[in-house]
Amino acid sequence: MVEANSDQFCHCQECLGKYTLLRDEENPRLAIFERRLPCFGCGIGWSSFLLGFLCPLIWYFAATLYCCKYYNKDPRERPGLAASAIVAAIFTVLTIIALSVTLIISAYK
Repeated sequence: MVEANSDQFCHCQECLGKYTLLRDEENPRLAIFERRLPCFGCGIGWSSFLLGFLCPLIWYFAATLYCCKYYNKDPRERPGLAASAIVAAIFTVLTIIALSVTLIISAYK
């Protein structure tokens, strides 16, 4: 019995089509993530991004996950969490501007 190394796999005609390679040649770290992402397959980040339009506090939750480097557990989460963090920052700036303008207008009345 011959023990195969983890980097070796069979190319014979008998095995062809029965087995699939579970690793990515460009990024071998992605090989361990063959399971689906949570939240209907689009991940916590993108789900938070979309749900944040209904309740902006969800953007801050995703921004917290991004700052705590939650994406180290699954690097596929990084783009969605980053998008939510960016939108949370933009929402914060717009809220501060709107409150400032409201306070200035009410002060001159």
